[in-house]
Amino acid sequence: MAAPANGQPKRARGRPKTFDRAVALQQAMKLFWERGYEGTSFDDLIGAMQISPSSFYNTFDSKERLYQEATETYAAHAAEWFSGELAAITDTRTAFNQLLNSAAREFTRDDLPSGCMIALGCTQARPELAGLRDMMAGYRSGARIAMAERIQQGIERGDVPKDAKVEALAAFYSALSGGMALLARDGASRERLLEIVEIGMRAWPLAPAESRSRRAETLPHATGKGTRTQPARRRPRA
Repeated sequence: MAAPANGQPKRARGRPKTFDRAVALQQAMKLFWERGYEGTSFDDLIGAMQISPSSFYNTFDSKERLYQEATETYAAHAAEWFSGELAAITDTRTAFNQLLNSAAREFTRDDLPSGCMIALGCTQARPELAGLRDMMAGYRSGARIAMAERIQQGIERGDVPKDAKVEALAAFYSALSGGMALLARDGASRERLLEIVEIGMRAWPLAPAESRSRRAETLPHATGKGTRTQPARRRPRA
């Protein structure tokens, strides 16, 4: 400590307490994910993030802005498996099957809140939170669009029927994924979600080659060199 002219020691200014912004943002994301925007109070946030109110406002500006950043953080994580599965070098049906299987695993992880932050986020909100509601709806719409684009690619590649209803099919599997997120939040097990995926994939439209094979399976099997339909025997005259 330096001594001023009056002989009294001068106290050095203490450095403000620092924190890891990325870690604090992760904690906020988990809290919003678990409790939703309106279910998370300011005190909840600064407690979980371990920062002071002044640091909160200086760094994140507002609770609403923090929620936007937390959602962006979640979306970046989800894109790793969501986009990765859709872009897999395989046929479209397999890509969707793998995508939904990954969703079942991600929605039931032990180290994260259950379900999906985006699927469950701000589906109900006060009028003044319409901006956040629209933001979350936009993320959900983006996922459906990505699914529709993958299905359209499948049509062009020939592994999806040309008459497939692209938008409806994408909406169906998006709804299936969203329902799985809700069930996971309500306590459904990973095994139950995987069973739902198996059932849901039965709705996938058959490709032309698969349709021909399926129709062939329903025809009578030939024996020997072939089977002909036998004419009906005539009844003997009395």
